[in-house]
Amino acid sequence: MPTDPSLPRLRLHGRPVSVVGRARIYVCGVTPYDVTHLGHAATFVWVDAADRVLRRLGVQVEVCRNVTDVDDVLFDAATRAGAHYDRFAAVQQFHFERDMDALSVRRPAHEPRAHTFIAPVIELAQALLDNGHAYESAGSVYLHGAPVAETAGLDRATAEQLLRDNGGRVDDPAKQDPLDQAVWQVSTADEPAWPSPWGPGRPGWHAECTAMALSTYGPGLDLHAGGADLRFPHHAFEAAQAEAATGVAPFARAWMHVGTVQLKGEKMAKSVGNLVFVADLVAQTSGPVVRTLLLDRRYDQPWDHTAEALAAAGARRDALHAAAGRPHTDETARRAVLAALADDLDVPRALDLAIEEGGQAARDLAQVLAL
Repeated sequence: MPTDPSLPRLRLHGRPVSVVGRARIYVCGVTPYDVTHLGHAATFVWVDAADRVLRRLGVQVEVCRNVTDVDDVLFDAATRAGAHYDRFAAVQQFHFERDMDALSVRRPAHEPRAHTFIAPVIELAQALLDNGHAYESAGSVYLHGAPVAETAGLDRATAEQLLRDNGGRVDDPAKQDPLDQAVWQVSTADEPAWPSPWGPGRPGWHAECTAMALSTYGPGLDLHAGGADLRFPHHAFEAAQAEAATGVAPFARAWMHVGTVQLKGEKMAKSVGNLVFVADLVAQTSGPVVRTLLLDRRYDQPWDHTAEALAAAGARRDALHAAAGRPHTDETARRAVLAALADDLDVPRALDLAIEEGGQAARDLAQVLAL
Protein backbone atom coordinates (compact mmCIF):
# COMPACT_ATOMS: atom_id res chain seq x y z
CA MET A 1 0.00 0.00 0.00
CA PRO A 2 1.13 3.61 -0.47
CA THR A 3 3.42 4.78 2.32
CA ASP A 4 1.77 8.21 2.06
CA PRO A 5 -1.94 7.80 2.95
CA SER A 6 -2.75 10.94 0.98
CA LEU A 7 -1.77 9.25 -2.27
CA PRO A 8 -4.59 7.69 -4.32
CA ARG A 9 -4.86 3.96 -4.98
CA LEU A 10 -4.83 2.50 -8.46
CA ARG A 11 -8.30 1.56 -9.66
CA LEU A 12 -9.08 -0.51 -12.76
CA HIS A 13 -12.67 -0.48 -14.01
CA GLY A 14 -13.70 1.24 -10.80
CA ARG A 15 -12.23 -1.40 -8.49
CA PRO A 16 -9.13 -0.79 -6.36
CA VAL A 17 -6.06 -2.90 -7.02
CA SER A 18 -5.45 -3.65 -3.34
CA VAL A 19 -1.89 -4.57 -2.48
CA VAL A 20 -0.40 -6.06 0.67
CA GLY A 21 3.38 -5.88 0.71
CA ARG A 22 4.07 -5.90 -3.03
CA ALA A 23 2.15 -5.82 -6.28
CA ARG A 24 2.72 -9.10 -8.12
CA ILE A 25 2.17 -8.50 -11.83
CA TYR A 26 2.27 -11.28 -14.39
CA VAL A 27 2.12 -10.47 -18.10
CA CYS A 28 1.94 -12.99 -20.92
CA GLY A 29 5.14 -12.32 -22.79
CA VAL A 30 6.39 -12.75 -26.29
CA THR A 31 6.59 -15.91 -28.36
CA PRO A 32 10.01 -15.21 -29.93
CA TYR A 33 9.41 -16.16 -33.53
CA ASP A 34 9.36 -12.74 -35.25
CA VAL A 35 10.34 -9.13 -34.65
CA THR A 36 8.16 -6.93 -32.44
CA HIS A 37 5.14 -5.26 -34.00
CA LEU A 38 3.00 -2.46 -32.59
CA GLY A 39 0.37 -4.88 -31.29
CA HIS A 40 2.96 -6.67 -29.14
CA ALA A 41 4.42 -3.41 -27.93
CA ALA A 42 1.08 -2.00 -26.77
CA THR A 43 0.71 -4.66 -24.07
CA PHE A 44 4.23 -4.34 -22.72
CA VAL A 45 4.25 -0.53 -22.73
CA TRP A 46 0.93 -0.47 -20.83
CA VAL A 47 2.22 -2.95 -18.25
CA ASP A 48 5.31 -0.80 -17.85
CA ALA A 49 3.07 2.24 -17.35
CA ALA A 50 1.06 0.40 -14.67
CA ASP A 51 4.32 -0.59 -13.00
CA ARG A 52 5.58 3.01 -12.99
CA VAL A 53 2.30 4.46 -11.75
CA LEU A 54 2.13 1.94 -8.90
CA ARG A 55 5.68 2.83 -7.91
CA ARG A 56 4.78 6.53 -7.93
CA LEU A 57 1.86 5.67 -5.63
CA GLY A 58 4.31 4.15 -3.16
CA VAL A 59 3.76 0.48 -4.00
CA GLN A 60 6.55 -2.08 -4.28
CA VAL A 61 6.17 -3.82 -7.65
CA GLU A 62 7.46 -7.05 -9.15
CA VAL A 63 6.79 -7.84 -12.81
CA CYS A 64 7.03 -11.33 -14.28
CA ARG A 65 7.00 -11.46 -18.08
CA ASN A 66 7.39 -14.93 -19.51
CA VAL A 67 8.95 -16.09 -22.75
CA THR A 68 6.88 -18.71 -24.59
CA ASP A 69 9.75 -20.57 -26.23
CA VAL A 70 7.86 -23.89 -26.49
CA ASP A 71 5.08 -23.27 -28.99
CA ASP A 72 3.78 -24.45 -32.36
CA VAL A 73 4.33 -21.16 -34.18
CA LEU A 74 7.92 -20.94 -32.92
CA PHE A 75 8.69 -24.49 -34.03
CA ASP A 76 7.19 -23.79 -37.46
CA ALA A 77 9.15 -20.55 -37.88
CA ALA A 78 12.41 -22.18 -36.81
CA THR A 79 11.86 -25.04 -39.24
CA ARG A 80 11.25 -22.61 -42.11
CA ALA A 81 14.45 -20.77 -41.16
CA GLY A 82 16.42 -24.01 -40.96
CA ALA A 83 17.44 -23.29 -37.35
CA HIS A 84 17.14 -25.14 -34.07
CA TYR A 85 14.16 -23.74 -32.19
CA ASP A 86 16.06 -22.60 -29.07
CA ARG A 87 18.75 -20.77 -31.04
CA PHE A 88 16.12 -19.21 -33.27
CA ALA A 89 14.18 -18.07 -30.17
CA ALA A 90 17.32 -16.55 -28.61
CA VAL A 91 17.96 -14.37 -31.67
CA GLN A 92 14.35 -13.19 -31.80
CA GLN A 93 14.41 -12.50 -28.06
CA PHE A 94 17.43 -10.25 -28.57
CA HIS A 95 15.53 -8.18 -31.14
CA PHE A 96 12.50 -7.99 -28.84
CA GLU A 97 14.55 -6.73 -25.90
CA ARG A 98 16.19 -4.11 -28.10
CA ASP A 99 12.74 -2.85 -29.12
CA MET A 100 11.59 -2.77 -25.49
CA ASP A 101 14.67 -0.76 -24.54
CA ALA A 102 13.86 1.76 -27.29
CA LEU A 103 10.38 2.15 -25.79
CA SER A 104 11.78 2.60 -22.25
CA VAL A 105 10.10 -0.57 -20.99
CA ARG A 106 11.78 -1.69 -17.78
CA ARG A 107 13.31 -5.15 -17.70
CA PRO A 108 11.05 -7.41 -15.60
CA ALA A 109 12.14 -8.77 -12.23
CA HIS A 110 11.36 -12.28 -13.48
CA GLU A 111 11.57 -13.58 -17.05
CA PRO A 112 10.86 -17.33 -16.97
CA ARG A 113 11.31 -19.29 -20.17
CA ALA A 114 8.88 -22.10 -20.85
CA HIS A 115 11.53 -24.68 -21.75
CA THR A 116 13.01 -24.42 -18.24
CA PHE A 117 9.65 -25.07 -16.55
CA ILE A 118 8.92 -28.56 -17.84
CA ALA A 119 8.95 -30.11 -14.36
CA PRO A 120 6.41 -27.61 -12.92
CA VAL A 121 4.08 -28.29 -15.87
CA ILE A 122 4.28 -32.02 -15.13
CA GLU A 123 3.52 -31.27 -11.46
CA LEU A 124 0.55 -29.15 -12.55
CA ALA A 125 -0.77 -31.94 -14.77
CA GLN A 126 -0.44 -34.46 -11.95
CA ALA A 127 -2.23 -32.16 -9.49
CA LEU A 128 -5.13 -31.74 -11.93
CA LEU A 129 -5.31 -35.50 -12.45
CA ASP A 130 -5.26 -36.10 -8.70
CA ASN A 131 -8.22 -33.82 -8.03
CA GLY A 132 -10.31 -34.95 -10.99
CA HIS A 133 -10.11 -31.82 -13.16
CA ALA A 134 -8.10 -33.57 -15.88
CA TYR A 135 -7.70 -36.98 -17.49
CA GLU A 136 -4.98 -38.86 -19.35
CA SER A 137 -5.57 -40.07 -22.91
CA ALA A 138 -3.09 -41.47 -25.42
CA GLY A 139 -0.10 -40.00 -23.62
CA SER A 140 -1.59 -36.51 -23.16
CA VAL A 141 -3.26 -34.91 -20.14
CA TYR A 142 -6.35 -32.78 -20.80
CA LEU A 143 -8.17 -30.28 -18.60
CA HIS A 144 -11.97 -30.49 -18.78
CA GLY A 145 -12.83 -27.40 -20.82
CA ALA A 146 -16.61 -27.10 -20.72
CA PRO A 147 -16.63 -25.56 -17.20
CA VAL A 148 -14.01 -23.02 -18.33
CA ALA A 149 -16.17 -21.83 -21.23
CA GLU A 150 -19.19 -21.68 -18.95
CA THR A 151 -17.32 -19.56 -16.39
CA ALA A 152 -16.24 -17.25 -19.22
CA GLY A 153 -19.90 -16.82 -20.21
CA LEU A 154 -19.46 -18.37 -23.66
CA ASP A 155 -21.78 -20.72 -25.47
CA ARG A 156 -20.26 -23.89 -26.88
CA ALA A 157 -20.17 -22.74 -30.51
CA THR A 158 -18.35 -19.48 -29.64
CA ALA A 159 -15.90 -21.23 -27.36
CA GLU A 160 -15.09 -23.86 -30.00
CA GLN A 161 -14.51 -21.19 -32.63
CA LEU A 162 -12.19 -19.21 -30.36
CA LEU A 163 -10.26 -22.37 -29.60
CA ARG A 164 -10.05 -23.22 -33.29
CA ASP A 165 -8.73 -19.72 -34.03
CA ASN A 166 -6.10 -20.00 -31.30
CA GLY A 167 -4.55 -23.40 -31.87
CA GLY A 168 -6.93 -25.22 -29.54
CA ARG A 169 -6.90 -28.49 -31.55
CA VAL A 170 -10.64 -29.00 -31.26
CA ASP A 171 -10.42 -31.99 -33.64
CA ASP A 172 -7.92 -33.91 -31.48
CA PRO A 173 -9.38 -37.48 -31.40
CA ALA A 174 -7.82 -38.22 -28.00
CA LYS A 175 -10.08 -35.67 -26.29
CA GLN A 176 -13.33 -36.52 -24.52
CA ASP A 177 -14.68 -33.09 -25.50
CA PRO A 178 -13.50 -30.63 -28.20
CA LEU A 179 -13.34 -27.92 -25.50
CA ASP A 180 -10.78 -29.84 -23.43
CA GLN A 181 -7.25 -28.45 -23.54
CA ALA A 182 -3.89 -30.14 -23.21
CA VAL A 183 -1.95 -29.56 -20.04
CA TRP A 184 0.63 -32.03 -21.33
CA GLN A 185 0.58 -33.19 -24.95
CA VAL A 186 2.28 -35.78 -27.10
CA SER A 187 4.90 -34.22 -29.36
CA THR A 188 4.86 -34.85 -33.09
CA ALA A 189 7.91 -36.41 -34.69
CA ASP A 190 9.56 -33.07 -35.53
CA GLU A 191 8.82 -31.34 -32.20
CA PRO A 192 11.00 -31.34 -29.07
CA ALA A 193 9.91 -33.77 -26.37
CA TRP A 194 10.63 -34.30 -22.69
CA PRO A 195 9.98 -37.40 -20.57
CA SER A 196 6.89 -37.51 -18.38
CA PRO A 197 4.84 -40.11 -16.46
CA TRP A 198 2.55 -40.32 -19.53
CA GLY A 199 5.29 -40.67 -22.09
CA PRO A 200 7.42 -38.17 -24.03
CA GLY A 201 5.76 -34.88 -24.87
CA ARG A 202 5.69 -31.18 -24.14
CA PRO A 203 3.63 -28.62 -22.22
CA GLY A 204 0.35 -27.22 -23.46
CA TRP A 205 0.34 -23.47 -24.12
CA HIS A 206 -1.98 -22.48 -21.29
CA ALA A 207 -0.21 -24.79 -18.84
CA GLU A 208 3.13 -23.08 -19.49
CA CYS A 209 1.88 -19.73 -18.19
CA THR A 210 0.06 -21.35 -15.27
CA ALA A 211 3.19 -23.20 -14.18
CA MET A 212 5.48 -20.18 -14.60
CA ALA A 213 3.14 -17.85 -12.70
CA LEU A 214 2.59 -20.30 -9.84
CA SER A 215 6.30 -21.07 -9.61
CA THR A 216 7.18 -17.38 -9.48
CA TYR A 217 4.50 -15.98 -7.20
CA GLY A 218 2.65 -18.84 -5.54
CA PRO A 219 -1.11 -19.40 -5.84
CA GLY A 220 -2.26 -15.82 -6.46
CA LEU A 221 -1.49 -12.63 -8.39
CA ASP A 222 -2.42 -9.02 -7.78
CA LEU A 223 -2.59 -8.09 -11.46
CA HIS A 224 -2.54 -10.24 -14.57
CA ALA A 225 -2.01 -8.46 -17.88
CA GLY A 226 -2.05 -9.37 -21.53
CA GLY A 227 -3.67 -8.58 -24.84
CA ALA A 228 -7.45 -8.54 -25.01
CA ASP A 229 -7.27 -11.33 -27.60
CA LEU A 230 -5.88 -13.63 -24.88
CA ARG A 231 -8.95 -13.34 -22.67
CA PHE A 232 -10.27 -16.64 -24.02
CA PRO A 233 -8.99 -19.23 -24.29
CA HIS A 234 -5.55 -18.47 -22.87
CA HIS A 235 -6.28 -16.46 -19.73
CA ALA A 236 -9.46 -18.37 -18.96
CA PHE A 237 -7.69 -21.74 -19.06
CA GLU A 238 -4.63 -20.41 -17.29
CA ALA A 239 -6.74 -19.21 -14.35
CA ALA A 240 -8.92 -22.34 -14.33
CA GLN A 241 -5.88 -24.62 -14.11
CA ALA A 242 -4.29 -22.58 -11.32
CA GLU A 243 -7.48 -22.47 -9.24
CA ALA A 244 -8.24 -26.16 -9.78
CA ALA A 245 -4.70 -27.22 -8.88
CA THR A 246 -4.25 -25.03 -5.81
CA GLY A 247 -7.80 -24.54 -4.51
CA VAL A 248 -7.05 -20.80 -4.23
CA ALA A 249 -9.37 -18.36 -5.99
CA PRO A 250 -9.26 -15.97 -7.63
CA PHE A 251 -5.98 -16.69 -9.36
CA ALA A 252 -5.70 -12.99 -10.30
CA ARG A 253 -7.43 -10.31 -8.22
CA ALA A 254 -7.33 -7.84 -11.10
CA TRP A 255 -7.01 -8.22 -14.87
CA MET A 256 -5.63 -5.75 -17.39
CA HIS A 257 -6.59 -6.63 -20.97
CA VAL A 258 -4.95 -4.27 -23.46
CA GLY A 259 -6.97 -3.39 -26.56
CA THR A 260 -5.84 -4.74 -29.90
CA VAL A 261 -4.03 -2.56 -32.42
CA GLN A 262 -5.65 -2.53 -35.85
CA LEU A 263 -4.75 -1.39 -39.34
CA LYS A 264 -7.73 -0.26 -41.41
CA GLY A 265 -10.08 -1.96 -38.99
CA GLU A 266 -8.33 -5.34 -39.00
CA LYS A 267 -6.34 -6.72 -36.06
CA MET A 268 -2.60 -6.44 -36.55
CA ALA A 269 -1.32 -10.00 -36.94
CA LYS A 270 1.30 -11.89 -38.88
CA SER A 271 -1.35 -14.20 -40.32
CA VAL A 272 -3.03 -11.16 -41.88
CA GLY A 273 0.23 -9.64 -43.08
CA ASN A 274 -0.53 -6.13 -41.82
CA LEU A 275 2.25 -5.71 -39.29
CA VAL A 276 3.80 -2.37 -38.37
CA PHE A 277 7.16 -2.98 -36.72
CA VAL A 278 8.37 -1.08 -33.68
CA ALA A 279 11.91 -0.72 -35.02
CA ASP A 280 10.62 0.97 -38.17
CA LEU A 281 8.49 3.47 -36.23
CA VAL A 282 11.32 4.25 -33.81
CA ALA A 283 13.65 4.92 -36.75
CA GLN A 284 11.01 7.15 -38.31
CA THR A 285 10.34 9.16 -35.13
CA SER A 286 11.69 8.14 -31.70
CA GLY A 287 11.00 5.68 -28.92
CA PRO A 288 9.26 8.26 -26.69
CA VAL A 289 6.95 9.32 -29.54
CA VAL A 290 5.93 5.71 -30.22
CA ARG A 291 5.41 5.25 -26.48
CA THR A 292 3.17 8.34 -26.46
CA LEU A 293 1.22 6.93 -29.40
CA LEU A 294 0.53 3.74 -27.44
CA LEU A 295 -0.35 5.40 -24.12
CA ASP A 296 -2.44 8.40 -25.14
CA ARG A 297 -5.73 6.44 -25.18
CA ARG A 298 -7.76 4.07 -23.02
CA TYR A 299 -5.69 0.96 -22.43
CA ASP A 300 -8.56 -1.48 -22.96
CA GLN A 301 -9.97 -0.12 -26.23
CA PRO A 302 -9.01 -1.35 -29.72
CA TRP A 303 -7.68 1.35 -32.01
CA ASP A 304 -6.47 1.93 -35.55
CA HIS A 305 -2.88 2.89 -36.20
CA THR A 306 -2.42 5.65 -38.78
CA ALA A 307 0.36 7.97 -39.87
CA GLU A 308 -1.78 10.85 -38.62
CA ALA A 309 -1.97 9.29 -35.16
CA LEU A 310 1.82 8.97 -35.04
CA ALA A 311 2.24 12.63 -36.02
CA ALA A 312 -0.30 13.64 -33.39
CA ALA A 313 1.64 11.68 -30.76
CA GLY A 314 4.78 13.61 -31.63
CA ALA A 315 2.94 16.91 -31.30
CA ARG A 316 1.41 15.78 -28.01
CA ARG A 317 4.79 14.92 -26.53
CA ASP A 318 6.25 18.22 -27.74
CA ALA A 319 3.41 20.05 -26.00
CA LEU A 320 4.09 18.17 -22.76
CA HIS A 321 7.78 19.08 -22.86
CA ALA A 322 6.99 22.70 -23.63
CA ALA A 323 4.61 22.78 -20.68
CA ALA A 324 7.26 21.19 -18.47
CA GLY A 325 9.53 24.14 -19.25
CA ARG A 326 7.17 26.60 -17.59
CA PRO A 327 8.19 27.53 -14.03
CA HIS A 328 4.69 27.36 -12.55
CA THR A 329 4.28 24.80 -9.76
CA ASP A 330 0.87 23.97 -8.35
CA GLU A 331 0.51 21.15 -5.83
CA THR A 332 -3.19 20.82 -6.63
CA ALA A 333 -2.36 20.29 -10.32
CA ARG A 334 0.30 17.71 -9.49
CA ARG A 335 -2.18 15.74 -7.41
CA ALA A 336 -4.84 16.01 -10.10
CA VAL A 337 -2.45 14.50 -12.66
CA LEU A 338 -1.58 11.66 -10.30
CA ALA A 339 -5.26 11.08 -9.52
CA ALA A 340 -5.99 10.77 -13.25
CA LEU A 341 -3.27 8.14 -13.62
CA ALA A 342 -4.62 6.24 -10.62
CA ASP A 343 -8.14 6.31 -12.08
CA ASP A 344 -8.02 3.46 -14.59
CA LEU A 345 -4.66 4.67 -15.94
CA ASP A 346 -6.35 7.62 -17.63
CA VAL A 347 -3.30 8.90 -19.51
CA PRO A 348 -5.21 11.18 -21.92
CA ARG A 349 -6.76 13.12 -19.01
CA ALA A 350 -3.43 13.25 -17.19
CA LEU A 351 -1.77 14.63 -20.32
CA ASP A 352 -4.49 17.22 -20.80
CA LEU A 353 -4.08 18.43 -17.21
CA ALA A 354 -0.28 18.43 -17.36
CA ILE A 355 -0.15 20.38 -20.63
CA GLU A 356 -2.69 22.89 -19.37
CA GLU A 357 -1.10 23.44 -15.95
CA GLY A 358 2.53 22.99 -16.94
CA GLY A 359 5.45 23.28 -14.58
CA GLN A 360 6.06 20.54 -12.07
CA ALA A 361 2.82 18.76 -12.97
CA ALA A 362 4.08 18.28 -16.53
CA ARG A 363 7.57 17.35 -15.37
CA ASP A 364 6.15 14.75 -13.00
CA LEU A 365 4.02 13.17 -15.73
CA ALA A 366 6.88 13.05 -18.23
CA GLN A 367 9.00 11.31 -15.61
CA VAL A 368 6.36 8.85 -14.36
CA LEU A 369 5.38 7.74 -17.87
CA ALA A 370 8.93 7.90 -19.29
CA LEU A 371 7.87 10.36 -22.01
